[in-house]
Amino acid sequence: MLIYIRLAEKEDLDQIMKIIDEAKELLKKDGNPQWQNGSPNRKMLAEDITLKRAYCLVANKEIAGVAVLLTTPDPNYAEIDGAWKNNDEQYATIHRIAISTEFRGQHLSQFMMSNLISRGLMLGIHNFRIDTHGVNKRMQGLIKSLGFEFRGVVQVDQTENGSRNAYELNL
Repeated sequence: MLIYIRLAEKEDLDQIMKIIDEAKELLKKDGNPQWQNGSPNRKMLAEDITLKRAYCLVANKEIAGVAVLLTTPDPNYAEIDGAWKNNDEQYATIHRIAISTEFRGQHLSQFMMSNLISRGLMLGIHNFRIDTHGVNKRMQGLIKSLGFEFRGVVQVDQTENGSRNAYELNL
């Protein structure tokens, strides 16, 4: 099976939204409030595509997953209850990662994350950050398996469910 990542295109948006909606449903079933407030939404992902920071994971010529690699500072990471290990150099942030229900259980999220990290390295970035809700054990397992280390808690919004565990990988 040929598996690769590529930049998302406008024509991919419907399939991307289907995958995002499937992920929202899985999070809901897990009792996770993350992504239950309408975000990420079509407008956000369309902007991600326009800004060339959304990536599709392609397996067997089908879109199997989606993620965003943000190479500009994330305002949510400016304040952390904890400390970043490297706060002096540019970092990239991985957001909105989701795998289609048709491809779950094949460890493709690990493949996608690894490729996004490689993409960042090709851009000269050696520091990576990601966050997830404290109850999102699936994502925490993935993040830790790739060598990310817990650094503290950030706020993505000011709601009661806005706290996120923040992780960092320095290469």
